[in-house]
Amino acid sequence: MVRISIRAAHIACAAMLGTMATSARAQPAGESDGPRVDADRIEARILSLSEFGRNPEGGVSRVAFSEADIEGRAYVMSLMREAGLEVRVDPAGNIIGRREGTDASLPPILFGSHIDSVPFGGNYDGDVGVIAAIECAQVLQEHGIQTRHPIEVVVFPDEEGGLTGSRAMIGKLGEGALSERTHSGLTRREGIRAIGGDPDRLAEAERAPGQIAAFMELHIEQGASLDEDGVDIGVVEGIVGIEWWDVTIEGAANHAGTTPMGSRNDALLAAARYVQAVNEVVTSEPGRQVGTVGRISAEPGAHNVIPGRVHTSLEIRDLSREVIWSLFERIEARAAAIAEETGTTFTFTLLDVSSIPATMNEAVRGVISDAADALGLSWVSMPSGAGHDAQDMARIAPTGMLFVPSRDGISHSPREFTTKEDMANGADVLLRSLLAIDAGALE
Repeated sequence: MVRISIRAAHIACAAMLGTMATSARAQPAGESDGPRVDADRIEARILSLSEFGRNPEGGVSRVAFSEADIEGRAYVMSLMREAGLEVRVDPAGNIIGRREGTDASLPPILFGSHIDSVPFGGNYDGDVGVIAAIECAQVLQEHGIQTRHPIEVVVFPDEEGGLTGSRAMIGKLGEGALSERTHSGLTRREGIRAIGGDPDRLAEAERAPGQIAAFMELHIEQGASLDEDGVDIGVVEGIVGIEWWDVTIEGAANHAGTTPMGSRNDALLAAARYVQAVNEVVTSEPGRQVGTVGRISAEPGAHNVIPGRVHTSLEIRDLSREVIWSLFERIEARAAAIAEETGTTFTFTLLDVSSIPATMNEAVRGVISDAADALGLSWVSMPSGAGHDAQDMARIAPTGMLFVPSRDGISHSPREFTTKEDMANGADVLLRSLLAIDAGALE
C-alpha cells in the first residue's frame, strides 16, 4: 500500500516537474524531465564556505561556536535569503530558513545538515547537505514551484561535538551537555549564546512528534563503498548508536630510576593493556560494531616519573543498543582484571552525548530510491557507521538519509572530496524526494 502511494506521488511529482523548464545540465536517462539543480553553483558555494576556517592543509577547522563557525553561519544565512527563505535562529542555535506552502494546516518538510567541522577537517562533511538543501529551495524559487507544505532548510549547530542542535530540537539536550566545554573553548551553553541562541529558552526549540511532515539529510558517505563500487546514491537503512565514556586510570607516580619494575603501579602500562583489550573485545564477535580509544594523556608527563594517572576514552558504535552495552560490560570486566594485575583502578564516566541507533523510515527510503530510479541513478541500501542529526530527527518525524560518494572513503580530513557531479546527483534526488513527499507519498 505504501509503495503504491509512493509511485502515485512520483507520477504527480513528474507531472508538476514536466511543466517547468529544464536546466542546462545534462540529464541522465529516465523519467527526469523538469528543473534540475546547478552543479557549478553547488560547487562554487562549497568552495566559498571552505574559506571560513581554512587551514594550511587545505581543509577547515571550523569547530562549532568558533569565530570561523559564526562567519560561516552568516554566509549560509545570506544564501538562504538569496533563495527566498525567511531566516531565523531558534533558541538552540539552529538556523532555520522557511518557505511557506499553500496549505497552512500542513506541517513543514525539513531538510538540511551542519557546517561545523572537526579540527583539521574537510570541506564536504555536512556542508554538502546544507548547500544542496539551499540549492533545492533556490530551484523551487527560480522555477515558481509552490509546495503544499511549508519547507524548512535547517543548519544544526555542533553536530561534530554531540548533535547539539538536533538533540535540542527533540528535547534531549541535558544540563550536563550544556556544561561541557567544546573545542572552541566555550561550554555548549556559552556557545549557543555566541551563535545567537538562548540556552535558557531551549524548550521553545523543541518539536513534538507530528509537527514535522518529514526530515531528510543528504551527506557524503564518509566511507569507500559507493566510490569503490561506482554507485551514485546510498539509501541509508539505519544510523548507528554511539556511546562515549571518559576513562580515568589511577596508579602511583614514583621515581623511574629507583622503583623496581615489579613494584610499580604504572597507569600508562594499564592503559596500554586496556587499549588492546578494547580491540580484542570488539573484534571477537562478527558484525559491524566498532570500538575506539581516541584520546590518551598521562600525568605527570615527565621522562623520569612513572605515570600515576591516565585520562583516556572509549567510544562504541553499533546499530543495536544492546550490542553496545554488552560490549561495554565485557570491556569493563577486562579493565577490572587489568586493574587487579597492575595495582591500578579504572573509572568509566558515561558522557551525556549518547546517540541511540535509529532506523530510517521505510516509506521515506522508498521515496528516495524511487527518485534515484526516476533520475537514472544507481543506488544501494546501506547502513551509516557515522552518527548524524538524522538519527535524532528519526525520533520525532519520518526520516530518510541519502549518501553520495566520498572519494577513496576519506573524511574528517583535508583530503576529503566529492565531485560536483556527485553532489548534484544527491541534490537532484533530494529535490525530487521533497516534491514527492509534498505530493502525498507518505499519506
